[in-house]
Amino acid sequence: MSLPEENSEIKRRNELNDSDSSKKRLRIEGELESASVVLFEIEANAAEDKGCRHTMEDAWVVLDDAASLELRCAHFAIYDGHGGRLAAEYAQKHLHQNVLSAGLPRELLNVKSAKKAILNGFQKTDEALLQESAAGGWHDGATAVCVWVLQQTVFIANIGDAKAVVARSSATDDSRSGPDKSKALKAIVLTREHKAIYPQERMRIQKAGGSVSSNGRLQGRLEVSRAFGDRHFKKVGVVATPDVHSFDLTERDQFIILGCDGLWGVFGPSDAVEFVHKLLKENLPVTAVSRRLVREAVRERRCKDNCTAIVIVFRQG
Repeated sequence: MSLPEENSEIKRRNELNDSDSSKKRLRIEGELESASVVLFEIEANAAEDKGCRHTMEDAWVVLDDAASLELRCAHFAIYDGHGGRLAAEYAQKHLHQNVLSAGLPRELLNVKSAKKAILNGFQKTDEALLQESAAGGWHDGATAVCVWVLQQTVFIANIGDAKAVVARSSATDDSRSGPDKSKALKAIVLTREHKAIYPQERMRIQKAGGSVSSNGRLQGRLEVSRAFGDRHFKKVGVVATPDVHSFDLTERDQFIILGCDGLWGVFGPSDAVEFVHKLLKENLPVTAVSRRLVREAVRERRCKDNCTAIVIVFRQG
């Protein structure tokens, strides 16, 4: 399936660092084992602000239907660059296509093969990025948090310290659905941070011949232990191998927030879910919700870093 014109516009805005983003909607049909059909509408939007930094090194992707006729698919991602923006832009342009080329299921959804395709897509992207950075003489790196929605299954992949959080209701017997539900929502972190200071990552780095200094940084310089690029750190333990998880959407899942570390530096997961939920209950469009989330982080909570967020709302049809 060729992408709609709106997707081309989103790509253009990504490349131009436009903090405005257009609202995307997608109806996903997912067949459960019982053969009943569950309909979900997705409304997603991104917003960004460079904060106190001189330049914006984040890049993002919002694609409402990112695959082909054989499989309805949505894709959302945030790439948080460090040392420059080139690695983030490269991943923005190539990761999703590399995941599709690696065999993301196009007819029958298979969770195991989908996860394998995501892992292979990350590896291919990093290998090609390293070649390009070596040829161009640049050293940028980028963390990533990515979501694919295939049928009713959500796949989450991340490297570094960007996070994904799902807002999930504890109510299962309420016929109402969507973010206007009056039931309290629980914030569930879907990703695991990869930092050199964490024991599991530290051990892997040391086995690769690297070291973690007293300030918790790899070789005294790099805080994250997994990223695209960072070619001078690859020999001392930096990898682009993501954690990949999945779950099936139900009426309990209200929305997902993707954010770079700048957002999560001033928002706790529950705090962010409560903030977004309140705005959605006021019937604000997701366009406004994402912008106000980022504005709150930068202007009110004094986020010093680049700040990018994507709000993905699920509504059962």
